[in-house]
Amino acid sequence: MNNTVGIVLTGGKHPALKDLASMRSVSAVPVGSKYRAIDFVLSNMVNSGIKKVGIITQFSYRSLMDHLGSGKEWDLDRRHDGLFIFPPSLEENDTGWYKGTSDAIYNNLMFLNRSSEEYVIISQGNLVFKMDFNKMLQYHLQKDSDMTIAYKEMSDSPINELQQMGILAVSEDGRICDLQEKPLTPLTNNASMGIYLMKRKLLISLVEECAAHGTYDLVKDIIIRKVPSLKIFGYKFEGYWRNLVNINNYYRCNMELLDPGIYAELFQKNWKIYTKVKDEAPAKYNEEAEVRNSILGDGCIIEGTVDSSVLFRGVTVQKGAIVRDSIIMQDSKIEEGAVVEYAIIDKGVTLTRSKYIKGDRSWPAVISKNAIV
Repeated sequence: MNNTVGIVLTGGKHPALKDLASMRSVSAVPVGSKYRAIDFVLSNMVNSGIKKVGIITQFSYRSLMDHLGSGKEWDLDRRHDGLFIFPPSLEENDTGWYKGTSDAIYNNLMFLNRSSEEYVIISQGNLVFKMDFNKMLQYHLQKDSDMTIAYKEMSDSPINELQQMGILAVSEDGRICDLQEKPLTPLTNNASMGIYLMKRKLLISLVEECAAHGTYDLVKDIIIRKVPSLKIFGYKFEGYWRNLVNINNYYRCNMELLDPGIYAELFQKNWKIYTKVKDEAPAKYNEEAEVRNSILGDGCIIEGTVDSSVLFRGVTVQKGAIVRDSIIMQDSKIEEGAVVEYAIIDKGVTLTRSKYIKGDRSWPAVISKNAIV
């Protein structure tokens, strides 16, 4: 895909993710013991042959920019092309915040105008999946499509989850005949993945038209309105995909990584998911340690019991402590005799001796960053 440029939208505030996204971009939320959410889409783009990627940031982007750095982990630290980061900037009589996804692209049109690639692929930055974008481009060309939207059939999702997604109605030949954004009554269970492919010049004209009419949203103000007049096709994705938009999805995604099949699909087959490398010692298991069906990051020290959990770098579980069905983020400490079940423990938390934290699989407990409980 040397003829394609990538754009990643990292999004604004996500109150449904509670404290996990109150001080960090949703695209920088930690996943799977050592990754950040944005690692997946960046790795997919690079592994698909895309050499030029623009990251449009919005809310609490400091940790995201620190994670991305020069882009060398994704082979994007290049003299030509490579990684471009576009934070919002203050302007006269304006706060500098983007008013929507189309407005975010419009305010960075110079990036697209100076690019020479024929196609552009746009993706949200908070998606956990592995996709070869070359296959999506081939489908786009085969259908002679103006725009192609990747979608996933969410047959396992209840209606309240579908109500929080974009829903597509697709005809037999693959053309999208209707698109709903967070509908009360979903027409189908075909959920938009938030990934769009089109010609670069078409995108420029669409966002310019959107700005001229004083509207700001890529989906509501452009794509939905253009369904009757443009040839918009849906590309059905068969692999694993989760959108980290709320606590339940975040918890479920990390727990699903404990499934050997899902883990193999994401991290062992076809190509790697790249992330910022940190040189740390391997996890250490003392004689009393009991670990079952879990993922542990480097630098962990385990003296207690860890069962069906995801632990990030540098986590300490002291003697007699129990961690079960939980997510423990970087440098947190579970002291002697403490018990954690169905919980999400943010970075740098200390759970004091004999403390008991228990949530529910459908509503896990969340402990804020650097808290002492």
